[in-house]
Amino acid sequence: MIVRVDKILSELGFGSRQEIKKYVKAGKIRINDNIVKKPEEKLNSEKDKLYFEGKEVEVEEFETFILYKPAGYVCATKDNVHKTVMELIDSKRKNVVPVGRLDLDTEGILILTNDGSLNHRLVSPSSHVDKTYYAVFEGKLNENAVEMTKNGLDIGEGEVSKTAKLEIISDNEILLTIHEGKFHQVKRMVKALGGEVTYLKRVAFGGLRLDDLKLNKGESRKITEIEMEMLKG
Repeated sequence: MIVRVDKILSELGFGSRQEIKKYVKAGKIRINDNIVKKPEEKLNSEKDKLYFEGKEVEVEEFETFILYKPAGYVCATKDNVHKTVMELIDSKRKNVVPVGRLDLDTEGILILTNDGSLNHRLVSPSSHVDKTYYAVFEGKLNENAVEMTKNGLDIGEGEVSKTAKLEIISDNEILLTIHEGKFHQVKRMVKALGGEVTYLKRVAFGGLRLDDLKLNKGESRKITEIEMEMLKG
C-alpha cells in the first residue's frame, strides 16, 4: 500500500501533521536510507522501511484486534462517564474502532479494527456473519419460542428481527445466534419471548469461539491470519 509519511505517522500516534512536519525539517525521519525531505513523501508499506529517530516503525495497512470484553466498559473511542474498550487494546492508531457494540453490562468477543471494509462486512446483515450469545434470564419463555425466533420477532419500536436460531439450555439459559445488530437486540428478543435478560455474553463471532481464544476477561491481542478467515466465515 502506498501511504504518505505524515499521514501514517500521525495515525500511529507520533504527533499531529504539523508536528510531523517539524520532525521532517529536523531530519528525524527516513525511508530506507534516505532522509525524508517533505512530509507528503510516500512509501510502499510492503517494500519500504520507515524510521523515526533511527528506530524502525511498524507500518501496517490495517490492525485488527480480538478483545474479551468485560462488563463495565463501553464500546466507544471516548466517553466522559465510563471506561472505554480502547483502554484494553495496545494500539497507537487513532482510527481503530469497535466493530458494532456490546452493551456496558455485556461480556464476550469484541472485534476492533481500522479496516472499514471488514467492519462493514461483519456488521452488515446481508453478510450473514453469525454472532452467538449466551444469556441468563428471568421469567418463562413462550412455549413456541424456538419457532418464533426462527420466523422473526416483533421487538418493538417498529422493528422485527430477522430469522435467528434459539437453543434452550435450561429453564433460564439460552444460546441465541443472530446475524444483525440492532440496538439492545438480544435483550429485546428475549423480552419478546417472555423473559428478561440478567446476564449476557457473546460467545462466538463468525467462526471464532470465545473458549478457543485463550483470553482472560479484559485481555486482547492482534488477530491471526487463520482467525481472520474464521471470523469472516
